[in-house]
Order: sequence, then C-alpha cells, then structure tokens
Amino acid sequence: MIQVETIQELRSIVKRWKRENKTVGFVPTMGYLHEGHRSLMETAKKETDHVIVSIFVNPLQFGPNEDYEKYPRNLQHDFQLAASVSADVLFTPTVSEMYPVPIQTSVEVKGITDVMCGASRPGHFSGVATVVTKLFQITQADRAYFGQKDFQQVAVIKTMVRDLNIPIEIIPCPIVRESDGLALSSRNVYLSSEERQQALSLNKSLQLAQRMAGAGERDASTIRAAVLKQIQEQPLARIDYVEIRDPETFQSLTALTGTGLLALAVRFGNTRLIDNCLLEAPPL
Repeated sequence: MIQVETIQELRSIVKRWKRENKTVGFVPTMGYLHEGHRSLMETAKKETDHVIVSIFVNPLQFGPNEDYEKYPRNLQHDFQLAASVSADVLFTPTVSEMYPVPIQTSVEVKGITDVMCGASRPGHFSGVATVVTKLFQITQADRAYFGQKDFQQVAVIKTMVRDLNIPIEIIPCPIVRESDGLALSSRNVYLSSEERQQALSLNKSLQLAQRMAGAGERDASTIRAAVLKQIQEQPLARIDYVEIRDPETFQSLTALTGTGLLALAVRFGNTRLIDNCLLEAPPL
C-alpha cells in the first residue's frame, strides 16, 4: 500500500488502473480508523480490484462550535490498519490540497436533510455532499462504501448520486458494534468510563424498540416514549433527538405499517453519539 497526498498523483494511479479495465472501490473516512472502517475496507477488497481509502477531516461539515480541531487523528495507526487489509492507496490530502482557494461551489441535497442531524447541525450535510462529490470526481471509483451507523448520510449521498447522475454505486454496510453493543465511532475515544457505560443505553433502547415492534406494537409514539424513558434514566445523557421515520422519505411516522427507521442522537458529556435500527412491523 502506498500513501498519496496529491490529487494529481492519485488521478495518475487511477488512470492506469482504468486503462487495465480494473474496478476501483473507495472508502472515504475522516481517519482514526476502527473495526467498522476495517469492515468497509474488507468488503471493498472482496468486490473490487483496487481499493482507495481516504483520510480527510473535512472542515466544511463541522459547525463553529463543533470538534474540528479536536477531532482524533492518528495517521500512523490508520496506515497500519488500511495496510492490514491490503488496501492499495491511502489518500491523505491536506485542507489546502482539497480547497486551494476559498470554495465558492457547494452541493446541497434538500428535503431529507431538513430533519434529524440536518436540523441539529445546519450546513453539515452540504459540507458532506460537497466533499464527497469532490472525492468521487478525484477517485473515479466504481463503488463507494459507507457504514449505516449514519443512516441519514448514506441516504443523502445516494440521493445526490442519483440526482446528479454520478457514475458510482453506493454500498451501505452494516453497523459494527463493540462486544457490549456500543456502535463503533471514532468519537468513542472522548467518552469517560462512566459516560461510556451509560452510552450502552442507546443500543439497549434500540433493542427494546425492536422487541416492541416485533411483538405487534405499531404506535410510533408508544415505542418512542419507551426509548426516551430508557435513555433518560442515564443521568449523563442529553438527548438531541429520538425519531421514528420512513427510511426512504424520512417523513415522520405515527404508526408502523411496514419498515420504520428509529434514529437517535444523544450527548454524553461533550460527545455526540448517533445510532439507529430498523423496526419491522409483523403482518396484520
């Protein structure tokens, strides 16, 4: 595996691969890689001839009071993890390489970004869509791999690709969890031992909701109330949102008639965690 820092060098490598009719898989990340990222890279490696992993902490998707400067970084660790799954290229551009002049163009996906994380973090998804569009143009990948922990982000990117006719296939991959159920996140390193213990309530509340739906509960407000109660029992939890929505349109659901998306964002201390699951209503 080689590390590449410039767009020009990466494009030269990809051009050679394309001449050889090789397929390119792409795993975009902000670094501080963990086992969830490993699973994305392993899937990409199985399904494509060459794999590019990018590490870029994108300033456009951070708000003024968010953790851009403090976002965890460890390039040596990231290189070793990506190399261990035989990725071909680790693309590590600087901010000045990605944005050599003040950017005057942005990509905005409307509608599905008005709720959940889009409502809580204004401008976040425009920053995501803009940098991902740039990365797709740079890598010319055939497939890109994203974790479903950020279900809304995957939906935003799929919508963008569809609407702008970007020739790439988006591959959503399952959430990877610690043995105790906490969804893997680069931000988990921020949690104190007490915060981390209380954060286990997130996955437990999702499991409770799935059991309720599986047992025939269809009223979304009843399920949501049970989830809120379980999380609110944790004294360090500060709930951003707990919502049940249609997984395609992101419209709020009052009743489960098929599949619903339960998504939540909760702060423990200064650490904002997200998680989600699908709720399946049994046939009537």
